[in-house]
Amino acid sequence: MEVNPPKQEHLLALKVMRLTKPTLFTNIPVTCEEKDLPGDLFNQLMRDDPSTVNGAEILMLGEMLTLPQNFGNIFLGETFSSYISVHNDSNQVVKDILVKADLQTSSQRLNLSASNAAVAELKPDCCIDDVIHHEVKEIGTHILVCAVSYTTQGGEKMYFRKFFKFQVLKPLDVKTKFYNAETDEVFLEAQIQNITTSPMFMEKVSLEPSIMYNVAELNSVSQAGECVTTFGSRAYLQPMDTRQYLYCLKPKKEFAEKAGIIKGVTVIGKLDIVWKTNLGERGRLQTSQLQRMAPGYGDVRLSLEAIPDTVNLEEPFHITCKITNCSSERTMDLVLEMCNTNSIHWCGISGRQLGKLHPSSSLCLALTLLSSVQGLQVRSLFSFSFWYPGMLTHGH
Repeated sequence: MEVNPPKQEHLLALKVMRLTKPTLFTNIPVTCEEKDLPGDLFNQLMRDDPSTVNGAEILMLGEMLTLPQNFGNIFLGETFSSYISVHNDSNQVVKDILVKADLQTSSQRLNLSASNAAVAELKPDCCIDDVIHHEVKEIGTHILVCAVSYTTQGGEKMYFRKFFKFQVLKPLDVKTKFYNAETDEVFLEAQIQNITTSPMFMEKVSLEPSIMYNVAELNSVSQAGECVTTFGSRAYLQPMDTRQYLYCLKPKKEFAEKAGIIKGVTVIGKLDIVWKTNLGERGRLQTSQLQRMAPGYGDVRLSLEAIPDTVNLEEPFHITCKITNCSSERTMDLVLEMCNTNSIHWCGISGRQLGKLHPSSSLCLALTLLSSVQGLQVRSLFSFSFWYPGMLTHGH
Protein backbone atom coordinates (compact mmCIF):
# COMPACT_ATOMS: atom_id res chain seq x y z
CA MET A 1 0.00 0.00 0.00
CA GLU A 2 1.38 3.39 -0.99
CA VAL A 3 1.14 6.24 1.52
CA ASN A 4 2.42 9.59 0.23
CA PRO A 5 2.51 13.18 1.47
CA PRO A 6 0.62 15.93 -0.43
CA LYS A 7 1.76 16.19 -4.04
CA GLN A 8 3.90 19.05 -5.21
CA GLU A 9 5.11 19.96 -8.68
CA HIS A 10 8.43 18.29 -9.37
CA LEU A 11 10.55 17.96 -12.48
CA LEU A 12 11.29 14.31 -11.74
CA ALA A 13 8.91 11.37 -11.44
CA LEU A 14 9.60 8.37 -9.19
CA LYS A 15 8.29 4.88 -9.92
CA VAL A 16 8.82 1.87 -7.67
CA MET A 17 7.85 -1.67 -8.70
CA ARG A 18 8.36 -4.97 -6.97
CA LEU A 19 10.28 -7.56 -8.99
CA THR A 20 8.79 -11.06 -8.81
CA LYS A 21 8.77 -14.15 -10.99
CA PRO A 22 5.81 -14.60 -13.36
CA THR A 23 3.21 -17.31 -12.81
CA LEU A 24 1.85 -19.97 -15.12
CA PHE A 25 -1.33 -18.83 -16.82
CA THR A 26 -4.46 -20.72 -15.80
CA ASN A 27 -7.69 -20.86 -17.75
CA ILE A 28 -11.15 -22.11 -16.85
CA PRO A 29 -12.11 -24.95 -19.21
CA VAL A 30 -15.71 -24.96 -20.44
CA THR A 31 -16.71 -28.16 -22.17
CA CYS A 32 -19.68 -30.40 -22.83
CA GLU A 33 -20.54 -33.70 -24.42
CA GLU A 34 -21.09 -33.92 -28.17
CA LYS A 35 -24.77 -34.87 -27.72
CA ASP A 36 -25.40 -31.61 -25.84
CA LEU A 37 -26.85 -28.58 -27.64
CA PRO A 38 -23.51 -26.72 -28.21
CA GLY A 39 -22.05 -29.86 -29.77
CA ASP A 40 -18.31 -29.47 -30.35
CA LEU A 41 -18.35 -25.67 -30.15
CA PHE A 42 -16.80 -25.32 -26.68
CA ASN A 43 -14.13 -27.90 -27.40
CA GLN A 44 -13.20 -26.19 -30.66
CA LEU A 45 -12.91 -22.82 -28.90
CA MET A 46 -10.54 -24.33 -26.33
CA ARG A 47 -8.44 -25.93 -29.10
CA ASP A 48 -8.17 -22.54 -30.79
CA ASP A 49 -7.21 -20.80 -27.54
CA PRO A 50 -3.43 -20.10 -27.69
CA SER A 51 -3.15 -20.31 -23.87
CA THR A 52 -4.17 -23.98 -23.65
CA VAL A 53 -1.89 -26.99 -23.95
CA ASN A 54 -2.24 -28.79 -27.25
CA GLY A 55 -3.91 -32.15 -26.65
CA ALA A 56 -4.76 -31.27 -23.03
CA GLU A 57 -7.14 -28.37 -23.45
CA ILE A 58 -9.35 -29.38 -20.51
CA LEU A 59 -6.49 -28.87 -18.03
CA MET A 60 -6.48 -25.54 -16.22
CA LEU A 61 -2.70 -25.16 -16.48
CA GLY A 62 -1.46 -23.42 -19.61
CA GLU A 63 1.89 -22.91 -21.32
CA MET A 64 1.98 -19.13 -21.06
CA LEU A 65 3.38 -16.98 -18.27
CA THR A 66 1.50 -14.16 -16.57
CA LEU A 67 3.18 -11.06 -15.21
CA PRO A 68 2.29 -10.15 -11.60
CA GLN A 69 -0.94 -8.17 -11.37
CA ASN A 70 -0.48 -6.98 -7.78
CA PHE A 71 2.12 -6.54 -5.08
CA GLY A 72 1.64 -10.11 -3.79
CA ASN A 73 2.74 -11.60 -0.49
CA ILE A 74 6.21 -11.36 1.01
CA PHE A 75 7.29 -14.06 3.41
CA LEU A 76 9.98 -14.18 6.05
CA GLY A 77 13.20 -15.65 4.65
CA GLU A 78 12.55 -14.61 1.06
CA THR A 79 14.46 -11.96 -0.89
CA PHE A 80 12.57 -8.73 -1.53
CA SER A 81 13.56 -7.16 -4.86
CA SER A 82 12.37 -3.82 -6.20
CA TYR A 83 12.97 -1.71 -9.31
CA ILE A 84 13.36 2.04 -8.75
CA SER A 85 13.21 4.47 -11.65
CA VAL A 86 13.57 8.27 -11.60
CA HIS A 87 12.48 9.90 -14.87
CA ASN A 88 12.96 13.50 -15.97
CA ASP A 89 9.50 14.55 -17.17
CA SER A 90 10.52 18.15 -17.79
CA ASN A 91 12.33 19.91 -20.65
CA GLN A 92 15.12 21.05 -18.32
CA VAL A 93 18.44 19.49 -17.44
CA VAL A 94 18.41 18.52 -13.76
CA LYS A 95 21.65 18.34 -11.76
CA ASP A 96 23.00 16.61 -8.64
CA ILE A 97 20.36 13.89 -8.51
CA LEU A 98 20.57 11.67 -5.44
CA VAL A 99 18.25 8.68 -5.05
CA LYS A 100 18.14 6.96 -1.69
CA ALA A 101 16.16 3.85 -0.69
CA ASP A 102 15.76 2.85 2.97
CA LEU A 103 13.77 0.00 4.48
CA GLN A 104 12.21 0.76 7.85
CA THR A 105 11.29 -2.23 10.02
CA SER A 106 10.01 -2.39 13.56
CA SER A 107 13.56 -2.58 14.92
CA GLN A 108 15.92 -0.95 12.42
CA ARG A 109 16.36 1.21 9.32
CA LEU A 110 18.43 -0.26 6.47
CA ASN A 111 20.00 1.52 3.51
CA LEU A 112 19.34 -0.52 0.35
CA SER A 113 20.77 1.85 -2.25
CA ALA A 114 23.46 0.36 -4.45
CA SER A 115 25.30 3.68 -4.55
CA ASN A 116 25.16 6.82 -2.42
CA ALA A 117 26.88 8.98 -5.03
CA ALA A 118 24.91 11.75 -6.78
CA VAL A 119 24.39 11.72 -10.55
CA ALA A 120 25.86 14.86 -12.10
CA GLU A 121 22.96 15.61 -14.46
CA LEU A 122 19.82 14.10 -15.98
CA LYS A 123 18.64 15.27 -19.39
CA PRO A 124 14.96 15.49 -20.41
CA ASP A 125 13.26 12.11 -21.04
CA CYS A 126 16.18 10.28 -19.42
CA CYS A 127 16.00 8.18 -16.31
CA ILE A 128 18.06 6.73 -13.47
CA ASP A 129 17.36 3.07 -12.71
CA ASP A 130 18.31 0.96 -9.73
CA VAL A 131 17.43 -2.53 -8.48
CA ILE A 132 17.56 -3.24 -4.76
CA HIS A 133 17.56 -6.57 -2.95
CA HIS A 134 17.01 -7.45 0.69
CA GLU A 135 16.68 -10.78 2.49
CA VAL A 136 13.70 -10.34 4.79
CA LYS A 137 14.55 -11.31 8.37
CA GLU A 138 11.67 -9.79 10.33
CA ILE A 139 7.92 -10.26 10.23
CA GLY A 140 5.42 -7.43 10.51
CA THR A 141 5.14 -4.02 8.88
CA HIS A 142 7.92 -2.82 6.57
CA ILE A 143 8.09 0.60 4.94
CA LEU A 144 10.22 1.26 1.85
CA VAL A 145 11.25 4.94 1.92
CA CYS A 146 12.44 6.33 -1.43
CA ALA A 147 13.88 9.85 -1.32
CA VAL A 148 14.98 11.96 -4.30
CA SER A 149 16.91 15.22 -4.13
CA TYR A 150 18.06 17.34 -7.10
CA THR A 151 18.94 20.85 -8.23
CA THR A 152 17.04 22.74 -10.95
CA GLN A 153 18.62 24.90 -13.65
CA GLY A 154 17.82 27.92 -11.54
CA GLY A 155 19.85 26.54 -8.63
CA GLU A 156 16.85 25.64 -6.49
CA LYS A 157 17.31 22.52 -4.41
CA MET A 158 14.31 20.18 -4.49
CA TYR A 159 13.46 17.13 -2.42
CA PHE A 160 10.59 14.64 -2.19
CA ARG A 161 9.89 11.21 -0.73
CA LYS A 162 7.50 8.32 -1.28
CA PHE A 163 6.54 5.62 1.19
CA PHE A 164 5.54 2.07 0.32
CA LYS A 165 4.15 -0.02 3.16
CA PHE A 166 3.91 -3.84 3.06
CA GLN A 167 3.49 -6.72 5.46
CA VAL A 168 5.93 -9.60 5.86
CA LEU A 169 4.19 -12.87 6.74
CA LYS A 170 5.43 -16.04 8.40
CA PRO A 171 5.72 -18.92 5.86
CA LEU A 172 6.32 -21.82 8.24
CA ASP A 173 5.18 -22.89 11.66
CA VAL A 174 7.97 -24.78 13.44
CA LYS A 175 7.40 -26.79 16.62
CA THR A 176 10.06 -28.83 18.40
CA LYS A 177 10.09 -31.57 21.02
CA PHE A 178 13.07 -32.99 22.90
CA TYR A 179 13.52 -36.52 24.26
CA ASN A 180 16.44 -37.17 26.63
CA ALA A 181 17.77 -40.75 26.46
CA GLU A 182 19.55 -42.57 29.29
CA THR A 183 22.72 -42.74 27.18
CA ASP A 184 23.10 -38.92 27.06
CA GLU A 185 21.65 -38.92 23.54
CA VAL A 186 19.08 -36.26 22.73
CA PHE A 187 16.36 -36.84 20.15
CA LEU A 188 14.83 -33.81 18.47
CA GLU A 189 11.49 -33.95 16.68
CA ALA A 190 10.78 -30.93 14.46
CA GLN A 191 7.28 -30.40 13.05
CA ILE A 192 7.27 -28.01 10.08
CA GLN A 193 3.96 -26.77 8.66
CA ASN A 194 3.48 -24.83 5.43
CA ILE A 195 1.13 -21.96 6.36
CA THR A 196 1.28 -20.23 2.95
CA THR A 197 -1.28 -20.68 0.16
CA SER A 198 1.08 -22.37 -2.34
CA PRO A 199 3.13 -25.59 -2.35
CA MET A 200 6.75 -25.56 -1.22
CA PHE A 201 9.68 -27.64 -2.39
CA MET A 202 11.67 -28.46 0.75
CA GLU A 203 15.25 -28.24 -0.47
CA LYS A 204 16.96 -28.71 2.89
CA VAL A 205 16.01 -29.14 6.54
CA SER A 206 19.11 -29.67 8.66
CA LEU A 207 20.13 -29.29 12.28
CA GLU A 208 23.31 -27.39 13.09
CA PRO A 209 24.34 -28.78 16.51
CA SER A 210 26.10 -26.93 19.29
CA ILE A 211 29.83 -27.50 19.78
CA MET A 212 29.28 -30.34 22.28
CA TYR A 213 27.18 -32.58 20.02
CA ASN A 214 27.34 -34.52 16.78
CA VAL A 215 24.08 -34.95 14.90
CA ALA A 216 22.64 -37.80 12.84
CA GLU A 217 19.57 -37.29 10.65
CA LEU A 218 16.92 -40.01 10.99
CA ASN A 219 14.86 -38.99 7.97
CA SER A 220 15.99 -41.65 5.49
CA VAL A 221 16.11 -45.43 5.21
CA SER A 222 18.32 -47.83 3.27
CA GLN A 223 16.64 -49.65 0.40
CA ALA A 224 18.62 -51.90 -1.94
CA GLY A 225 21.84 -50.27 -0.81
CA GLU A 226 20.55 -46.73 -1.48
CA CYS A 227 19.58 -44.04 0.99
CA VAL A 228 15.93 -43.12 0.40
CA THR A 229 14.10 -40.29 2.16
CA THR A 230 11.16 -41.26 4.33
CA PHE A 231 9.05 -38.56 2.63
CA GLY A 232 9.02 -40.27 -0.77
CA SER A 233 10.40 -39.15 -4.10
CA ARG A 234 8.56 -35.81 -4.07
CA ALA A 235 9.68 -33.28 -1.48
CA TYR A 236 6.69 -30.96 -1.91
CA LEU A 237 4.85 -29.64 1.12
CA GLN A 238 1.29 -28.67 0.28
CA PRO A 239 -0.45 -25.70 1.97
CA MET A 240 -1.28 -26.42 5.63
CA ASP A 241 0.51 -29.79 5.46
CA THR A 242 2.92 -30.75 8.23
CA ARG A 243 6.09 -32.81 8.01
CA GLN A 244 8.05 -34.31 10.92
CA TYR A 245 11.85 -34.46 10.98
CA LEU A 246 13.84 -36.48 13.52
CA TYR A 247 17.45 -35.98 14.64
CA CYS A 248 19.69 -37.74 17.13
CA LEU A 249 22.39 -35.77 18.95
CA LYS A 250 25.27 -37.56 20.64
CA PRO A 251 27.87 -35.91 22.88
CA LYS A 252 31.29 -35.58 21.30
CA LYS A 253 33.93 -37.92 22.66
CA GLU A 254 35.79 -35.19 24.52
CA PHE A 255 32.60 -34.24 26.40
CA ALA A 256 30.97 -37.66 26.80
CA GLU A 257 32.95 -38.54 29.95
CA LYS A 258 32.36 -35.15 31.56
CA ALA A 259 29.02 -35.91 33.13
CA GLY A 260 28.82 -32.61 34.99
CA ILE A 261 29.16 -30.63 31.76
CA ILE A 262 26.73 -32.67 29.68
CA LYS A 263 24.21 -32.66 32.52
CA GLY A 264 23.84 -28.88 32.39
CA VAL A 265 23.87 -28.39 28.61
CA THR A 266 20.59 -26.86 27.46
CA VAL A 267 21.57 -25.32 24.09
CA ILE A 268 21.26 -28.01 21.41
CA GLY A 269 21.61 -26.16 18.09
CA LYS A 270 19.44 -24.52 15.45
CA LEU A 271 17.42 -25.62 12.44
CA ASP A 272 18.36 -24.44 8.94
CA ILE A 273 15.40 -24.61 6.52
CA VAL A 274 15.65 -23.89 2.77
CA TRP A 275 12.69 -24.07 0.37
CA LYS A 276 11.60 -23.00 -3.11
CA THR A 277 8.20 -21.81 -4.32
CA ASN A 278 6.43 -21.05 -7.61
CA LEU A 279 9.11 -20.79 -10.31
CA GLY A 280 12.12 -21.32 -8.07
CA GLU A 281 11.99 -18.40 -5.63
CA ARG A 282 14.24 -19.39 -2.77
CA GLY A 283 13.58 -18.84 0.90
CA ARG A 284 15.66 -19.62 3.95
CA LEU A 285 14.98 -19.57 7.67
CA GLN A 286 17.20 -20.28 10.65
CA THR A 287 15.66 -20.75 14.04
CA SER A 288 17.14 -19.29 17.18
CA GLN A 289 19.18 -21.62 19.37
CA LEU A 290 16.95 -24.49 20.46
CA GLN A 291 17.01 -25.24 24.18
CA ARG A 292 15.95 -28.32 26.10
CA MET A 293 15.13 -28.88 29.74
CA ALA A 294 18.29 -30.30 31.33
CA PRO A 295 17.61 -33.79 32.74
CA GLY A 296 17.82 -34.11 36.49
CA TYR A 297 20.14 -37.01 37.30
CA GLY A 298 20.90 -36.14 40.91
CA ASP A 299 24.42 -36.67 42.24
CA VAL A 300 24.78 -40.27 41.04
CA ARG A 301 23.69 -41.63 37.69
CA LEU A 302 23.42 -45.31 36.82
CA SER A 303 23.09 -46.49 33.22
CA LEU A 304 23.15 -49.90 31.54
CA GLU A 305 25.90 -50.17 28.95
CA ALA A 306 25.29 -53.81 27.94
CA ILE A 307 22.49 -56.29 28.63
CA PRO A 308 21.42 -59.36 26.60
CA ASP A 309 18.04 -59.37 24.86
CA THR A 310 17.27 -62.98 25.85
CA VAL A 311 18.68 -65.27 28.56
CA ASN A 312 18.20 -68.92 29.52
CA LEU A 313 16.21 -69.80 32.59
CA GLU A 314 18.34 -70.43 35.71
CA GLU A 315 21.57 -69.75 33.80
CA PRO A 316 23.82 -66.83 34.82
CA PHE A 317 24.03 -63.89 32.45
CA HIS A 318 26.18 -60.76 32.51
CA ILE A 319 25.39 -57.07 32.34
CA THR A 320 27.63 -53.99 32.35
CA CYS A 321 26.65 -50.90 34.31
CA LYS A 322 28.12 -47.44 34.33
CA ILE A 323 28.10 -45.35 37.51
CA THR A 324 28.72 -41.63 37.06
CA ASN A 325 29.44 -39.06 39.75
CA CYS A 326 27.44 -36.05 38.48
CA SER A 327 28.56 -33.87 41.38
CA SER A 328 31.08 -31.17 40.57
CA GLU A 329 32.58 -31.05 44.09
CA ARG A 330 32.08 -34.22 46.10
CA THR A 331 34.13 -37.40 45.96
CA MET A 332 32.00 -40.47 46.64
CA ASP A 333 32.97 -43.63 48.50
CA LEU A 334 30.63 -46.21 46.95
CA VAL A 335 29.34 -49.47 48.37
CA LEU A 336 27.36 -51.94 46.25
CA GLU A 337 24.32 -53.54 47.87
CA MET A 338 22.45 -56.22 45.89
CA CYS A 339 18.69 -56.64 46.31
CA ASN A 340 17.04 -59.75 44.91
CA THR A 341 13.47 -59.88 43.57
CA ASN A 342 11.07 -62.76 43.00
CA SER A 343 12.31 -63.25 39.43
CA ILE A 344 15.89 -61.85 39.34
CA HIS A 345 18.73 -62.95 41.62
CA TRP A 346 22.23 -61.58 41.97
CA CYS A 347 25.35 -63.72 41.77
CA GLY A 348 28.04 -62.02 43.82
CA ILE A 349 28.93 -60.42 47.12
CA SER A 350 26.60 -57.75 48.46
CA GLY A 351 27.95 -54.87 50.53
CA ARG A 352 31.39 -54.77 48.87
CA GLN A 353 33.37 -51.58 48.50
CA LEU A 354 33.66 -50.08 45.01
CA GLY A 355 36.24 -47.48 45.98
CA LYS A 356 36.25 -43.72 45.52
CA LEU A 357 34.58 -42.00 42.58
CA HIS A 358 35.83 -38.48 41.91
CA PRO A 359 33.61 -35.63 40.65
CA SER A 360 32.49 -35.91 36.98
CA SER A 361 34.13 -39.34 36.65
CA SER A 362 32.63 -42.75 35.81
CA LEU A 363 33.08 -46.38 36.77
CA CYS A 364 32.08 -49.40 34.65
CA LEU A 365 30.94 -52.43 36.60
CA ALA A 366 30.39 -55.98 35.30
CA LEU A 367 27.71 -57.91 37.21
CA THR A 368 26.17 -61.38 37.01
CA LEU A 369 22.48 -62.20 37.44
CA LEU A 370 20.20 -65.22 37.21
CA SER A 371 16.53 -65.40 36.20
CA SER A 372 14.16 -67.85 37.89
CA VAL A 373 10.95 -66.88 36.08
CA GLN A 374 10.13 -67.24 32.41
CA GLY A 375 8.74 -64.47 30.26
CA LEU A 376 9.44 -60.81 29.64
CA GLN A 377 11.20 -59.15 32.57
CA VAL A 378 10.99 -55.40 33.14
CA ARG A 379 14.32 -53.85 34.00
CA SER A 380 12.99 -52.18 37.15
CA LEU A 381 12.50 -55.61 38.71
CA PHE A 382 16.04 -55.44 40.02
CA SER A 383 17.89 -52.66 41.77
CA PHE A 384 21.25 -51.49 43.06
CA SER A 385 21.98 -49.48 46.15
CA PHE A 386 25.10 -47.31 46.24
CA TRP A 387 26.22 -45.87 49.53
CA TYR A 388 28.52 -43.05 50.35
CA PRO A 389 28.77 -40.96 53.52
CA GLY A 390 25.55 -39.03 54.06
CA MET A 391 23.66 -40.39 51.04
CA LEU A 392 21.77 -43.42 49.71
CA THR A 393 20.74 -43.68 46.07
CA HIS A 394 19.10 -46.40 44.04
CA GLY A 395 19.58 -47.31 40.38
CA HIS A 396 17.08 -49.32 38.39
